[in-house]
Amino acid sequence: METAEYISVLDQEGRSLAAAAAEAGPDAKVPTCPEWQVRDLLRHTGAVHRWATSFVAEGNPSPSPFVDPPDLDGDALLDGFREGHLRLVGTLSAASPDVECWQFMPAPSPLAFWARRQAHETAVHRVDAESARGRTPEEIARELGIGFAADGIDELLRGFHARARSRVRTEAPRVLRVRATDTPDGVWTVRLSPEPPVTERNAEGDAEGDADCEVSGPAALLYLSLWNRSPFPAVTGDATLATLWREKSAVG
Repeated sequence: METAEYISVLDQEGRSLAAAAAEAGPDAKVPTCPEWQVRDLLRHTGAVHRWATSFVAEGNPSPSPFVDPPDLDGDALLDGFREGHLRLVGTLSAASPDVECWQFMPAPSPLAFWARRQAHETAVHRVDAESARGRTPEEIARELGIGFAADGIDELLRGFHARARSRVRTEAPRVLRVRATDTPDGVWTVRLSPEPPVTERNAEGDAEGDADCEVSGPAALLYLSLWNRSPFPAVTGDATLATLWREKSAVG
């Protein structure tokens, strides 16, 4: 996907998140994040948007602390979320392609990194907002494009969980395979060990070696599953590896 496509997705997903949150109301429970109400979801996502904006807008080359969200509620909180989201979209849209700033995973450029990361951040939390108003993951998955969902799986497996802080580890070497059944290049082989996972992406039929466990299904449902927003569509082999993912893969 191109940077402009990520920004377009970010724009739409943020608007959809706000609409779902408005319908659900600030007191509504968020089934996909049981410890949260909608107000917590808006405060968190809005704070992430402001944090991301600061790097691109200021050209900040170094990491900076995550700033606590303002203590807003009700309509003021929703308005603040919308304002921060629009500022992020505008900042990314207006930024020079060669803008220099801090990023925390490899990408072709800092702008490409932040556009991609915030598109997926907002899409996942839009799912949370939709769950608060009673929609199911299956309903929501139909609205996520196959290509975007596969890209999100790739970012999670080959980006987040390639980092030293990943807790998805096993004492002995094991192999988890992730297979999107609706795209030809949607096979990921995740090699687990006491070290951070090492993941390869393959085309259908090119993955080498047997897997101890395979999780499979449409890309959009796998995307939500790997972000722990819904059960895995299908699990074959040693299901303890799927359980390990559930218990250890949360990204902070």
